[in-house]
Amino acid sequence: MKQAFLRLEHTTTLLTMLAACAMLVLSAGLGMFQIIMRFVLEQPAEWTEVLIRFSLIWMVFMGVPTAFRQGAMVSVDVLYRWSPPRFRRVLDGVVCVAALALIGVIFWWGWDYAVRGRVQTMIGLESVSMFWAYLAMPVGAVFSALGIVGNLLDPQRLELETAQ
Repeated sequence: MKQAFLRLEHTTTLLTMLAACAMLVLSAGLGMFQIIMRFVLEQPAEWTEVLIRFSLIWMVFMGVPTAFRQGAMVSVDVLYRWSPPRFRRVLDGVVCVAALALIGVIFWWGWDYAVRGRVQTMIGLESVSMFWAYLAMPVGAVFSALGIVGNLLDPQRLELETAQ
């Protein structure tokens, strides 16, 4: 059961990181397109600014699960280093519960924003609902919860290994 969950979590975390990278590429590409349109062709494309903003939001919420999985988010390095091994496991549980509570709040309010925003449209893209922009929060929260639990079951402390 544990191995099946960790395989699922590994797959979803990999997919979310690929999505985050794709959103970064999209943002950079749209930024270059906007520069060319505005300063070379003198015909600004207003819709690119909106898409850049929302692709960056999606990038963040798709990248957060990887940070949680690697143990690089809610981090208490000094306390962890000074703690005896038994207390470290308790500390892992406390950090996991706190992170899941935060992610629960993000999911709750993100879903609420998405539902309420479905009647709004994006400025510059009047045919697209704000639902799709706000949906980044609950989607990212679900994948982050998988990463948090995955890190509790199979801890990775990559920031501790690289710290000096």
